[in-house]
Amino acid sequence: MGIENFIIIAVVAIIVGLASLYVYKAKKSGKKCIGCSSCGSSCTGNCSSCSGCSEKKQVNNKKTDF
Repeated sequence: MGIENFIIIAVVAIIVGLASLYVYKAKKSGKKCIGCSSCGSSCTGNCSSCSGCSEKKQVNNKKTDF
């Protein structure tokens, strides 16, 4: 394995580790909808009912419909 592969694997591992740490800290602090910025503090834990999340979901569904 060359040094390039090692660097790429290390960078990916760091990114995944930092993302995991963010999710862990957010869950520990009581956030229910992690990554759903449009819900704000009014999130009930059901992200599909958030106006911002449901709009994103509809946009994603339109992209996959043929």
